[in-house]
Amino acid sequence: MALNIATFKTRAATSGVFVAVMLLGLLWNNWSFFILFSIIHFGCWAEYQKLVALIDPGYKDISPFHKYGVRLAGWCFMLYFTNDAFVFAGIKLHAIGWWLAMIAVFMLPIIELLFARQLILKNIAHSAFGWVYISLSWGLMMDLRSLSETWLTKTGHLYQMGFVIPLAIILSIWANDTSAYLVGSFIGKTTFSKISPKKTWEGTIGGAILCIVSISLFAYWLGFSWVDGAAIAAIAAVVGTTGDLLESKLKRMANVKDSGSIFPGHGGFLDRFDSLLLATPVVWLYVVLFIK
Repeated sequence: MALNIATFKTRAATSGVFVAVMLLGLLWNNWSFFILFSIIHFGCWAEYQKLVALIDPGYKDISPFHKYGVRLAGWCFMLYFTNDAFVFAGIKLHAIGWWLAMIAVFMLPIIELLFARQLILKNIAHSAFGWVYISLSWGLMMDLRSLSETWLTKTGHLYQMGFVIPLAIILSIWANDTSAYLVGSFIGKTTFSKISPKKTWEGTIGGAILCIVSISLFAYWLGFSWVDGAAIAAIAAVVGTTGDLLESKLKRMANVKDSGSIFPGHGGFLDRFDSLLLATPVVWLYVVLFIK
């Protein structure tokens, strides 16, 4: 796969703006992080519902209460997983999320019956998958951000896990995607999957290796455990690639090239965050089992 200079320039320019906005949201404070992922959450949901409606035309007939209600209910997952780290006017977002989620669980089926006159299980299943695929993933990302434990690095610096781990996942995804794209562009020959013909085995393997090595060295240089750095990078590379293939499969079923067009050269929210959607829950599990 030859390197397309025009495409590379477009992707690079978009990536520059994208990285700047992402870093601002990630590094400024807890609230900028929450706002950033709230926007990403609703953006992913809008594109997911569009894709599902193209795959299954019956999903187009869901009522507006169903369409927007499931998005809001999914956002409640994010509120619930903020734990004690987010407090507004003396009220924890965690508690607000809990009560809103309980209200949604009872009200959405009732409203659906009133306006749609029937419960179509297939449409409910599509929305339920969206909750797991999108809302639970971003909820677990908020849970990681809410970690209050600290690391004392070998260099003598004290870092909060809730700050380091989400950043490590995202940097690993970026490192893997960029490395895989460059390696695949220069030496990629063998198609990795029919689902995503542009991906090559050379690019996928080379990207994963470069991602793991670079993140491990970066962690070691900062004084963190290079083993944890390597593990997070490996999860991002392997599971993130699976997430990319899953989203590519959805697009093929919907017969579209991109899930959206908000990021020129990169597509939409799902195109940009497909890897992170699947990698986040697995990293969360690794953190719970081996780091906390």
